[in-house]
Amino acid sequence: MLASVTLDDAIAAVGKGVDVAGILIIVIGASAASMIFVGRVRGGQSSEAYTDYRRSLGRAILLGLEFLVAGDIIRTVAISPTFRSVGVLGAIVVIRTFLSVALQVETEARWPWQPRNAPRPPN
Repeated sequence: MLASVTLDDAIAAVGKGVDVAGILIIVIGASAASMIFVGRVRGGQSSEAYTDYRRSLGRAILLGLEFLVAGDIIRTVAISPTFRSVGVLGAIVVIRTFLSVALQVETEARWPWQPRNAPRPPN
């Protein structure tokens, strides 16, 4: 009985660690993208700075969301796999997947299933 409690605690800690990593990725990515954007605008390169800023910020958010989903999966499935918790996890994954797809379309100007070399629509 003691081993299962210790294992549950370890799994919960791993889930929280993955969540913290996701949050740090978003915060650090947003900060770095913002600093680069401000530097480029001050340097007179503002023509493409905004587009690059949105792309960099979107990528940081996408990567952070992937970590947050992984943390939710670890905690929900490994610790308390009830029908209710799995249903809540499913709703969270659907919402975050929608956000990820929307961000990818916004940052790359193409659907995820389109080839990378497809012509980009004009801005």
